[in-house]
Amino acid sequence: MQITKQQINPTTVKLTLSADAALLSETKAEVLKRLGRDVKLQGFRAGKAPLSVIEKNVDQSLLQSEFLDAVLNAMYSESVTSQKLRPVAQPKVTVSKFVPFSTVEADVEVEVVGEIKLPDYKKIRVTKKPVKVEAKDVTEVLESLRTRAAERKDVTRAAKDGDEVTIDFAGTDAKTGEAISGADGKDYPLVLGSNTFIPGFEPNLVGLKVDEEKSFDIVFPKDYGVAALQSKKVTFKVTVHKVQELAEPKLDDAFAAKVSPFKTLAELKADVKQQLATEREVQAQREYESELLEKLAEKTKVAIPTVLVEEEIDRHEADERQNLTYRGQTWQEHLDAEGVTAEQHREKQRPAAELRVKAGLVLSEVAEAEGLTVTPEELEIRMQLLKGQYQDPAMQAELEKPAVRRDIASRILSEKTIGKLTEYATAA
Repeated sequence: MQITKQQINPTTVKLTLSADAALLSETKAEVLKRLGRDVKLQGFRAGKAPLSVIEKNVDQSLLQSEFLDAVLNAMYSESVTSQKLRPVAQPKVTVSKFVPFSTVEADVEVEVVGEIKLPDYKKIRVTKKPVKVEAKDVTEVLESLRTRAAERKDVTRAAKDGDEVTIDFAGTDAKTGEAISGADGKDYPLVLGSNTFIPGFEPNLVGLKVDEEKSFDIVFPKDYGVAALQSKKVTFKVTVHKVQELAEPKLDDAFAAKVSPFKTLAELKADVKQQLATEREVQAQREYESELLEKLAEKTKVAIPTVLVEEEIDRHEADERQNLTYRGQTWQEHLDAEGVTAEQHREKQRPAAELRVKAGLVLSEVAEAEGLTVTPEELEIRMQLLKGQYQDPAMQAELEKPAVRRDIASRILSEKTIGKLTEYATAA
């Protein structure tokens, strides 16, 4: 087969293809065999007639159509492999010349990943953040356990620090009076003095009794998690439904035995410290790998097709929408809280989406450079582990789908590649 490649732009390629005699002959024979299975000819069993006989007895229009499709598919597949292309969309195929069974020429335009130029990834170094668990960290967990294990007693007096109040609250814009999405709650339990809510909110509830209401203004911190609320002045209206005095248990062996499988407080403390260390080690490793990939992606040169970035933004927004559904918030409410339009929201996602796509391409390129693969045995072991975790019949069936198996194989390959990069990054 003859192939002429033209680079229209960094992510679009035009291929001019011309089939050779061998491909045409092989394809014609394959198509005739396939069509012959449905042709009934006197004196021959189904599918056993000579190809020359089958050709004379099949619909000629169907034969030519099937033949042309098969040749085009074969030509495209071979050209993608030989030219080492990474298509990201369906190709646009134009047949420029077709003489049944003797000549097939076509132009193919397809969007592809541009050439990937990796840096010397073996020399990239990243320092992993040390993991520390201090005594105060363990104390915070134990105090949280004490609060949850505390006996609660309804009181009619005014609330004070250390009490748990159950409240309804609603926030409105201090300037416009408009309700703020996500700044409201019903029957919300809050321990006064715990400093777990919006800074400045809890002190305003000290002194309130059951059924009392209060309105007050809060200026959100400038580094607040929701951009639209940063440094914003919000008026809160609060109604107190319950004030409860907390009788927290002593931190002793009896407490440890009550809230855990351990007999002594020392054992509980040791377990809390170990769990915190494990959690922080996992988080530190994730951050380390993320930083390593980000550095590698930043140093890599590649033209990324727009379609890949758009698909990545779509996936990210789909996850956001699902999380919002769980929290009972609509997409429009989320956009309003962020103070952006749908288009602005997408554009805010673009730089991160481009980096994620780039990181994925980089991992694939490194895996190829290092000769990393996933063996059938490795995939099967992972599949069995997953099946052991998910006993639900529906999930078991989902795991059997080819697309899911391919996705899991891809994850394993990514893990192996990151592991290889980590080896290089931590080498002396």
